[in-house]
Amino acid sequence: MFSSSIFEGNLYHLSEQEAQRAPIGIFDSGVGGLTVLRQLYQQLPGESIIYFGDTARLPYGIRSQAEIIQFTREIIFWMENQGVKMVIMACSTSSALALETVRSEFKVPILGLILPGAVAAVKAGKRIGVIATPATAKSNAYKISIQEINRDAQVWQVGCPEFVPLIEQNRIDDPYTREVARSYLEPLLEQQIDTLVYGCTHYPHLATLLRSLVGESVKLVDPGKSVVEACAQELDLLGLRNTYPPLATRFAVSGNPQQFAESSVQWLGCTPMVELVNLEHPNFNPLQQDRDGIITY
Repeated sequence: MFSSSIFEGNLYHLSEQEAQRAPIGIFDSGVGGLTVLRQLYQQLPGESIIYFGDTARLPYGIRSQAEIIQFTREIIFWMENQGVKMVIMACSTSSALALETVRSEFKVPILGLILPGAVAAVKAGKRIGVIATPATAKSNAYKISIQEINRDAQVWQVGCPEFVPLIEQNRIDDPYTREVARSYLEPLLEQQIDTLVYGCTHYPHLATLLRSLVGESVKLVDPGKSVVEACAQELDLLGLRNTYPPLATRFAVSGNPQQFAESSVQWLGCTPMVELVNLEHPNFNPLQQDRDGIITY
């Protein structure tokens, strides 16, 4: 469905080689999307990547749908103007609340987390717990997707408002974080779940803690792994997999670059160079944008 449009806009004038070498854009509200970035490194090591963290406006999970849609529009608009060939929404809240809207407004292929995560969850079990941001849980996106695939699957969801701030503050090993996690998981464990879905890309950062609380019998599902598998399939389908040496990953944020760099060291294994991006564009309209123009931020 994307092959006829991928060369429109900023990519329309590129040769096949240049289109293949174009980067993949990936975004999240903060460091959570780094879990998806790691999957990209593992599964698609030949791809160049632009990572954007909307750190000035996190957490997304307490925002309204209108806010999430607008934030997502602004990020994808910026990414299109950086010449990306595909966008991965490494944010379950955006995937749940904005994916269908922005897919209708932008020409670049956009992948979300919900459907790949639902497919993986159904393969893993039938008594499925989902931990997510309050906005994602309220949307019922995972529950609806899971039960569309398997109507016999039982799904319980819990909104976890404190997880993202605690992770962004590097408080993963804090005893308070363990108590918070225990309180979130208790109602799911009472339902004897056999599968737990990370309904936010921040949550794999808590994998060791969560495993210690749910035990070995519960399968942990990371939608980030599944969305990258879907990305690889799309790249092959479109003939856009990069067969040339990749560029270094480019990191950008809307908030404090130094804070993001310091927070991400423990997951990247190095201190990234991070640039500050201003997404504000007063006349922005996704349906009327000039796709041939480059906007300087």
